[in-house]
Amino acid sequence: MTAQEIESVILQVLPGAQVQVQDPMNDRQHFAAVVIAEQFTGLTMIKQHRLVNDALKQYIDSGAIHAMQLKTYTIAQWQESSVQFG
Repeated sequence: MTAQEIESVILQVLPGAQVQVQDPMNDRQHFAAVVIAEQFTGLTMIKQHRLVNDALKQYIDSGAIHAMQLKTYTIAQWQESSVQFG
C-alpha cells in the first residue's frame, strides 16, 4: 500500500478533505496521516478517527497497513492551529 493509495481511500469517504499521508519508515506498512475535513465538525476526535479508520479497515485487517498515526482537524481547528503540512 502506498501513501497515495491511502489518500485516495480517505478522499472517497471525505470528499474535499485535505489529506497528507507519509510513510516515515519507507516500509509501506507504517503510516502517518493528517486529515482536515469539514465533515469532522461536531464530531469528537474519537469519532473523527473512527471515520478514517473505518475507511481503511480492510487494509488494516489484511495487514497491508500495520500502523496508522492519525491527526484529524476540522477546517476551523486547522486554521487555529500552528501545525503545518511538512
